[in-house]
Amino acid sequence: MAEEAGRRRRAAVVVLGDIGRSPRMQYHSLSLANQAGMEVDIVANGGSDPHLSLRENPSIHIHEMKSVQLSGISKISGALALLLKAAIQFILLIWFLCFKIPRPDVFVVQNPPSVPTLAAVKLVSWLRGAKFIVDWHNFGYTLLGLSHGRSHVIVKVYFWFEKHFGRMADGAFCVTKAMQHELAQNWGIKATVLYDHSPEFFHPASLTEKHELFCRLGRSICSAMGSADCFSVEVEDENTTALTSKIDGGVLLKPNRPALVVSSTSWTSDEDFSILLEAALMYDRRVAATLGEEDSMDEGQLWIDIKNGKQFDYPRLLFIITGKGPDRNKYEEQIKRLKLRRVAFRTMWLASEDYPLLLGSADLGVSLHTSSSGLDLPMKVVDMFGCGLPVCAASFSCIEELVKVNKNGLLFSTSSELADELMMLFKGFPEECDTLKSLKDGALSTGSSSKWSNEWETNALPLVNQVIG
Repeated sequence: MAEEAGRRRRAAVVVLGDIGRSPRMQYHSLSLANQAGMEVDIVANGGSDPHLSLRENPSIHIHEMKSVQLSGISKISGALALLLKAAIQFILLIWFLCFKIPRPDVFVVQNPPSVPTLAAVKLVSWLRGAKFIVDWHNFGYTLLGLSHGRSHVIVKVYFWFEKHFGRMADGAFCVTKAMQHELAQNWGIKATVLYDHSPEFFHPASLTEKHELFCRLGRSICSAMGSADCFSVEVEDENTTALTSKIDGGVLLKPNRPALVVSSTSWTSDEDFSILLEAALMYDRRVAATLGEEDSMDEGQLWIDIKNGKQFDYPRLLFIITGKGPDRNKYEEQIKRLKLRRVAFRTMWLASEDYPLLLGSADLGVSLHTSSSGLDLPMKVVDMFGCGLPVCAASFSCIEELVKVNKNGLLFSTSSELADELMMLFKGFPEECDTLKSLKDGALSTGSSSKWSNEWETNALPLVNQVIG
């Protein structure tokens, strides 16, 4: 336990967003408490519950701010709504950081969003005699540019703000070497690369954990999003799920079970979800053609045959898509209109304790993240590797810092390429799919080679100690 001047050191972790959807900042908080021996105050918006390990940690104190919604004004003037929202958020941040929490030794701030967070924290750090570290996840101006265009005056002002106040920090972390280079060369910021790694509660699930999870999710899995599909005929009880059976106290995976494919998304414009929908449709059509099935065949009878144990060279695919975000309803409507024979989609939001279990129970992960800046990496892929889950990831400039082709995953640029990969990986599933098994071994090796606590102690703790002095 670190002591300074007779008192325990203290950190404030600042997230102008839902802390339950900010895993990296949750992990920072746990490491500051458990590895640096500090008291930790999290100042963030509410919305989703953070992981149980945070909620039960006596050294971590969560202070929830209310989210600012100005939907009425935004209909009249988007620019005015942005300015008013930033002003209100600035006042809220000042109030919480100055008066609602004890004086910290250091603020650790998530960026983006940059406005008004960086200015508010810089001002409070000066007023309270604290230090200020920015954790660069991405560049806020590039995200704003997705909706307004890089040449828009608002985006240019945002860029100036982000760069100006970012340079005033006492220290910085970033998520890739490419981002470190950009910050050093063009922003004048010296940042320490702190790669995302999954914490210890991300691991492959046991058979019992899988069965219990699928029992909890049974109703969601068997309820079709639109008309009936290949999973709505399944009957589930405490001994049988769509993927597992419990016999004489032991759990078995069904030999004709579907392949479980998981994707986590924020349903935003930097992830083109239509690629996954098109790839799923192509897989469905290509399998039917490969097996010589006619378009007019009785799908209901096929689903009953599969339910009763019939196996084919290519499995059914169950896509479970987790996450919240603005485009979710739009894509759910598109899913409902799809006519699929061997593929089904389910969208859901899981408890923070169930999400690692889902990844640890799946057969393949899909990442559609392409990065607005081209310089950050998808945290979801890190979590998947932590659970020994191989990944098909959308290709962009620095993704190969994380996904090693033919070792722990594959890359794709189009829906057709993704469909090809699904066909190749799942032929002969579940027993005769050697490429998938090889990628799974590689993902497990990647995930077990280093965990967040090791990465944080090696690269983050020295900077925190140096900044605090």
